[in-house]
Amino acid sequence: MIGKEVIESQPIPGSKVKEVLEEFRENDNELNYEQNITLNHLERFKRFSVEDAEEIVEKLQSEFGLREKVAVHIVDLIPQDLADLRLIFAKEPGQVDKEDMEKILELLEQYDVIE
Repeated sequence: MIGKEVIESQPIPGSKVKEVLEEFRENDNELNYEQNITLNHLERFKRFSVEDAEEIVEKLQSEFGLREKVAVHIVDLIPQDLADLRLIFAKEPGQVDKEDMEKILELLEQYDVIE
């Protein structure tokens, strides 16, 4: 790519992406194709509120020592059982034991999901 360089990359929850795209659209800006596809996708699936998502990511990082990328995946995918959670951890270098995975599921159940 000529003249374009990624300066910084940071994983953020889908609920935050949805909020940013909706705010951008409300300010009389037109979304491009990729932005429209992303917004349509985010509107179809249940998710946590932005505040809850950020709080959960922080707790997953501090209490369980998860990388931010993995914590964001957990918040975005909202696993329902241990099998779902194991899929998220499948390619992680460190293993998470069953007790911690059950605690993670309990943590997620404490928050309301937006339909």
